[in-house]
Amino acid sequence: MEATQAKTPKRRLMSLDALRGFDMFWILGGEALFAGLLAWTSWQGWQWADAQMQHSQWHGFTFYDLIFPLFIFLSGVALGLSPKRLDKLPMAKRMPLYIHSIKRLLLLLFFGVLYNHGWGAGAPAAIDEVRYASVLGRIAFAWFFAAMLVWHTSLRTQILVTLGILLGYGFVQLFVPFPGGTAGVFTPQGSINAYFDTHYLPGITYQNRPLDPEGLLSTIPAIANAMAGVFVGHFIVKDHIKGEWFKVASMLLVGSLVLASGWLLNMTIPVNKDLWTSSFVLVTTGWSIILLAVFYGIVDVLKWQRIAFPFVVIGCNAIIIYLSSSLIDWKYTAQSVFGGVVNAFPASAHELAAAVALLLVQWLLLFWMYKRDIFIKV
Repeated sequence: MEATQAKTPKRRLMSLDALRGFDMFWILGGEALFAGLLAWTSWQGWQWADAQMQHSQWHGFTFYDLIFPLFIFLSGVALGLSPKRLDKLPMAKRMPLYIHSIKRLLLLLFFGVLYNHGWGAGAPAAIDEVRYASVLGRIAFAWFFAAMLVWHTSLRTQILVTLGILLGYGFVQLFVPFPGGTAGVFTPQGSINAYFDTHYLPGITYQNRPLDPEGLLSTIPAIANAMAGVFVGHFIVKDHIKGEWFKVASMLLVGSLVLASGWLLNMTIPVNKDLWTSSFVLVTTGWSIILLAVFYGIVDVLKWQRIAFPFVVIGCNAIIIYLSSSLIDWKYTAQSVFGGVVNAFPASAHELAAAVALLLVQWLLLFWMYKRDIFIKV
């Protein structure tokens, strides 16, 4: 969040913006690059890469499943870089941050509904036909509760709460019975998540399914993704830890251990994005820590910042460009600007050229904003 959270200047990591931009790159159209490369070269290796750009059908994990939890993790890292205890401050000094955090929560919830329905279609007039659950809504709730923990509790309490969330959520999915269902069922229709979304989630679910991928119960463990980011942020700014490469190595080791623990838990609780299972939290947290270690080492330790710059440009306005993908027909815009160039390529390369054009037209807008110091924060 803002530098007003702490009296001392907040440490800004370029690797944080770069990794956030790398994360958003795939949503903006980067996922189409591998299909384009496959069509152009016919090399079957691109087929595996293209498969990683699709969400898992149910149980399992692909790279594309990481994009959402990685963004939540990075929001936690930003909190952890400049933690501030508010509970001992006078209420007058707390209120600006409280008001800001509530505004951020409500704005992201609103933008999430807007994204769900798009500018052209519009949200339905009947409030019970609106889909309120959203990606931005989950990001908002995870960040908000993580912020409340950081601002009001000790690090020890934060760790215990995070472990409690993972253990408690796993216990609920495995052992808690519910009307018309059986405990320990991890199916789209028979899980306790589906029961809660069907009976208690306001509005409609995604595609009117029994289970919403951004539903009620599955939002709770997302707080653990944000808190894991908080802990990593704490670790990065520790002054008594000597050596930046030690930090990189430690993050790589911890990330690998967390990742392994997630796959170990998979034998009992399957890794599943739509259910956001505790094993999914561990797997995505492990990969998030590993990726941050790599970006931190390259960008902030080695200072190879030029190669990260294209991602930094995206990361500095990540929320607004994500929202714009629902409000603007970027494919039409790219075709209008670069259609002639795309058609000049051989037919086998059209798909790849169109994917590059789609990314380029969005990046150029973001670059224009970056050069003019236009950073739209929520």
